[in-house]
Amino acid sequence: MAFHPPTLDEIGEVAGELGLHFDAADAAFFQGLLGAFGASAALLDALPDGFPPVRYPRTPGVRPPPEENPLGAWYVRTRIEGAPTGPLAGRSVALKDNVLVAGVPMMNGTTLLDGYVPPVDATIATRILDAGGIIAGKAVCESWCFSGGSHTSDTGPVRNPHDRMRSAGGSSSGSAALVAAGEVDLAIGCDQGGSIRVPASFCGAVGMKPTHGLVPYTGILSLEPTIDHAGPITRNVADNALLLQVIAGPDGFDSRQAAARSDDYVAALGGGARGLRIGVLREGFGQPGAEPDVDAAVRAAAARFADLGAKVEEVSLPLHRTASFLFFPLLQSGAMMLFHAGGCSLGREDLQVPSLVDRMHGWRDRADALPDTVKFLLLNTELVRRRHGFRYFAKAMNSVRGVRAAYDGLLERVDVLLLPTTPMKATLLPRPGASRAESIAASFGSTPNTMVFDSTHHPALSLPCGTSEGLPIGMQLVGRRFEEATLYRAAQAFEESAPR
Repeated sequence: MAFHPPTLDEIGEVAGELGLHFDAADAAFFQGLLGAFGASAALLDALPDGFPPVRYPRTPGVRPPPEENPLGAWYVRTRIEGAPTGPLAGRSVALKDNVLVAGVPMMNGTTLLDGYVPPVDATIATRILDAGGIIAGKAVCESWCFSGGSHTSDTGPVRNPHDRMRSAGGSSSGSAALVAAGEVDLAIGCDQGGSIRVPASFCGAVGMKPTHGLVPYTGILSLEPTIDHAGPITRNVADNALLLQVIAGPDGFDSRQAAARSDDYVAALGGGARGLRIGVLREGFGQPGAEPDVDAAVRAAAARFADLGAKVEEVSLPLHRTASFLFFPLLQSGAMMLFHAGGCSLGREDLQVPSLVDRMHGWRDRADALPDTVKFLLLNTELVRRRHGFRYFAKAMNSVRGVRAAYDGLLERVDVLLLPTTPMKATLLPRPGASRAESIAASFGSTPNTMVFDSTHHPALSLPCGTSEGLPIGMQLVGRRFEEATLYRAAQAFEESAPR
């Protein structure tokens, strides 16, 4: 895409939007200055992007027909075989469809990107292949990854494998559904407000949102750099620890990883729960929309930890009830990055993908195709910007340090916080003809216990702790930053104690 110098009319139009009052001489003067930028742009266009090499052969894959995609969870099927040996040898992996895989189409849940083919593999895709994994395809995600329900992708709803009339959760909807249905061994999800943990809870899988920066986000379409997390979704705790071990650690590209330190998560398995201090977070229960059977099952799970030798006590943090206020102001930055910067992480030295930026740039030509969730995001953030600039983003960024410190304080008293992942079991998908208000409500009601930990950066793991009415119930374990090993130790002890 070559740089084209601006016309006088364009300069006059933009000047007016910026509150500048130009006459013809002003416009001509700045046209000369702006035109000179073309030489620099031409030099940049000629330079290579320095992408890591794509090492494993692959085919572009195909969209499976409905009879081969009963949950609506696959975007495309492919088969990329990794190294012949390694810790994931022969294991099949689905990648959320915001993860770039060279030569394989990417949609990110929206027709605005449908058919885009990346030129580079995400770091985590390469690490999975290097470890012997087989990338089986791209799992459907919600439109622009902005929904906790599984009904907003332009490919259609993703259905819960336990009840196809119900939500699989979002936005990593396809990843959790495919794992829970046994169609793949392992999957990757991404989480900015609960998008790994909510679908894990609804589908009955194990989902880890790691500490911020532990897993490189290079080659993944970002929603907002301060809350971006990628992590594993699996059927059991051991597989989850193994996949995290494969994908964790700095890659030299992602500026989120300045303080990252990985651990031997597999070695932590088998440590048992004896001696662990577990704090049952009072404010995590009775949340809006909470179902009594969910709260009861999670409290019963806490009692099981006591039987396993853990020291269990109730702890309280009143601000947990309101801490989700951090999320929406931060999305002002996300909306600017996604829709006004073409997905570029401005002010960061992260690896950028210009062809994706080019594709994202044209969203205004088809803005009416955006779902109401994303229209709400755009309208809200733009109206706030026009009235208040970035005041509330600034306030949220200043506030998050205090909120993080409050959870850190609790985690000095206990090793693990325990609370429901979602206040409810999997909800019904919006019925055909549902109102727009119902559709939006179905996107955001599941996240009051997950959202805050994206902002505070603490690791948080959802694992099944029971069922009710044939549907899974998810329990969330939260730990100190970079202490995922402790969560895996506790989670496996609980998993192994389940009646057989």
